[in-house]
Amino acid sequence: MPDRFPSPFEIQTPPGAEGWEQLYTYSSVFSEDRREYEEGGFWFQDGVHWPEVLTPWDATFYEYALASLSQYNTRHYLIPPALGVDFRILNGYAYLSPVGVANPAEVEARVPHFLERAGFYFQNWDRLYDDWLVKIRALVKEMSEIEAEPLPEKEPIDVVTEGRGTGSGLILQESYHKLLDLALRLWQYHFEFLNLGYAAYLDFFGFLKQAFPSIPDLAIAKMVAGVDVDLFRPDEELKKLARLAVESGVDGAFDAGNPDEVRDTLRATPAGQAWLEQWEQAAEPWFNFSNGSGFYHSDRIWIENVDIPFGFIRDYIAKVKEGADLARPIAALHAERDRIVAEYRELFSSDEDREAFDQKLGLARTVFPYVENHNFYVEHWSHSVLWRKMRAFGDVLTKAGFFGEADDIFLLKRNEVPDALWDMYSAWAVGTEPRGGKYWRPEIERRKGIRAALREWSAPPALGVPPEVVTEPFTVMLWGITSDSVAGWLRASEGSDEGELSGFAASPGVVEGPARVIFGADQIGEVEDGEILVAPLTAPSWAPIFGKLLGTVTDVGGMMSHAAIVCREYGLPAVTGTAFGTSRIKTGQRIRLDGNKGTVTPLD
Repeated sequence: MPDRFPSPFEIQTPPGAEGWEQLYTYSSVFSEDRREYEEGGFWFQDGVHWPEVLTPWDATFYEYALASLSQYNTRHYLIPPALGVDFRILNGYAYLSPVGVANPAEVEARVPHFLERAGFYFQNWDRLYDDWLVKIRALVKEMSEIEAEPLPEKEPIDVVTEGRGTGSGLILQESYHKLLDLALRLWQYHFEFLNLGYAAYLDFFGFLKQAFPSIPDLAIAKMVAGVDVDLFRPDEELKKLARLAVESGVDGAFDAGNPDEVRDTLRATPAGQAWLEQWEQAAEPWFNFSNGSGFYHSDRIWIENVDIPFGFIRDYIAKVKEGADLARPIAALHAERDRIVAEYRELFSSDEDREAFDQKLGLARTVFPYVENHNFYVEHWSHSVLWRKMRAFGDVLTKAGFFGEADDIFLLKRNEVPDALWDMYSAWAVGTEPRGGKYWRPEIERRKGIRAALREWSAPPALGVPPEVVTEPFTVMLWGITSDSVAGWLRASEGSDEGELSGFAASPGVVEGPARVIFGADQIGEVEDGEILVAPLTAPSWAPIFGKLLGTVTDVGGMMSHAAIVCREYGLPAVTGTAFGTSRIKTGQRIRLDGNKGTVTPLD
């Protein structure tokens, strides 16, 4: 078995993708001047958040996210054993490398700073989190108010009579810079709580592992299950609308299929109009929900693609009429949670240990909702607004002849957009033609060709020198990178093909049934009742199909990945982080999924 993964400097550029490095910021790609450091590290492909090729502008959120995550570890809270997570792009794919604190003395020196800084947040969590909700909603409002309008043939007379002294070109450029600044602010807000949310859970996790070395990871996860989080609101709103449609007798309108026809039918009756009013109330903000991870401009947003939520409502209407219970199994989750807590609590030998257990469990339950809630407010709601605003800028440049369509703006790096806006503005100011149309149209076509070539390439799961032992808990819990998974990747590189797949026992239960292998949200419609979903990963917005499924298998993600948490909350057996599920399992093949042990066994 190989003892290391390929060096990033050994990886060849796919044919047709020559010059791909120019699509990204110079600091985000592997480079000869940093070869000693980059070749000696361990880099894994982040399929949890960025499983596909990044377009140049989409890489903005990749860079903003990782820099923001890292600064809270290193500069805000001084997490004792961990610095940041370094990041690179290779052939368009995102790779990460957690950076630890190697010197034990430095770890020790960081402890009092962490206790003071993190302790302040833990002691004031509810107040600070309430403030966070106010901040994030205000930020979304500020982003929503940004306007991108074509430059006028002449400035309005008010500009002259009010003596403003500025013009439309300045406003347009200021608006784009403001959008970028707000996007970075958004990601700063994102990690204000997230790292601490994980830290509290991991402290609780470590406490129980030390007390009971053989305790299953799943047992610990169950102790914080059954939470009420905003991430589930979009799905709950769909269920409410489905029930309302049946109760008010307008469910037949959804037989039309086409959203425009459905709406026309609903508008024709008072009951239908009342339903549409409830729809509008739910849509903002809850249907600013992406069908993917939220990190790609190509993800489809429910509120902009109404066929998606209408399709889910149609499925829920059918279940309501069958008499099915659409509610999440909260009571069962709470009963199982309380049983496990009571059993382990009794095993402690002293009141002091029981008190420590109670405190750590209480803190983990207090902070845990944020671990999921931020996903709706940042990756879905806020990103939905940002993608819309970027398209508005793209539309302005398209009307000026720079692009063929508004989405072409995502083929520009974030710092190239001001150059294009300047070209348009300066030519408008002078009264001549900008260079942009002749410059950007062929360049965008070239970049589209590069992106297409990169999408045909298969990114290796990891690069560089694997660590002897993976101990960094964030890496294990969220991304599912363990010593076993790393060893599995190395075995796979030499053609090993074992029958049984192993991963994380992410959500309890044992089921058998036919597999449904899909690779993205555009295939959700293929899922049928009674199947076991097998996918690279799942998105929170896939929850409406969980009522059809027997269980879920994913290639990536650990115990605390969104897929694992959502499956537990919906009572759906799951195994995450199998690495090879989608490559070894075929649609229709019968499999056994054991969410208690973390195994997937082919039965055919």
